[in-house]
Amino acid sequence: MTVSVLAAFWAVSFLFVITPGVDWAYVISAGIRGRWVIPAVAGLLAGHLLATLIVAAGAGALLASNPAALSVMTLVGAAYLLWMGVNMLWKPSTPSAGEDKAESWSRWVLRGFCVSGLNPKVFLLFLALLPQFTDPLSSWPVPGQILALGLLHLVSCGIIYLLVGYSARSVLQARPAAALNVSRLSGLAMIAIAAVLFGERLLA
Repeated sequence: MTVSVLAAFWAVSFLFVITPGVDWAYVISAGIRGRWVIPAVAGLLAGHLLATLIVAAGAGALLASNPAALSVMTLVGAAYLLWMGVNMLWKPSTPSAGEDKAESWSRWVLRGFCVSGLNPKVFLLFLALLPQFTDPLSSWPVPGQILALGLLHLVSCGIIYLLVGYSARSVLQARPAAALNVSRLSGLAMIAIAAVLFGERLLA
């Protein structure tokens, strides 16, 4: 793989990462709560890594060509996002909630993993994007190239998500009312994305 190919992929990947979406909503929620940014980001990255490994293993094309399997994945992901969104509206994140003893690193990691790992948009994006930047004539095997590109994407995700989470923490920690509104907007964003996913399956 050449440096120019890596640079071109990084530019496309970076544009994808800086576009607010469900990942942003989740990490902002973690930032508002105070101390859960790192486990939340770790969970999100684990979900992206799973998508990369599936595509690199060649199972991605098989899954994408199976409408029933893809529909199940979409519906499960949409249901989870809907559940997360409703919970964020019902119990919005606030700075004081950071002391909630029921929270733990493992729960934030698991939820982050589900947010990105069950999001079919992430999987389909990787399936469409990663192979385009591979070279069958390269000395690197194609699965190795896909894995390298996926890891580069993870670096971008990690940097941006940490910045978003800690920015939310520093800006909203002293503003409970603003934090409440941002948390509710994040919940609405998750519900809207879930509705879109459900709608796509119903109209497919």
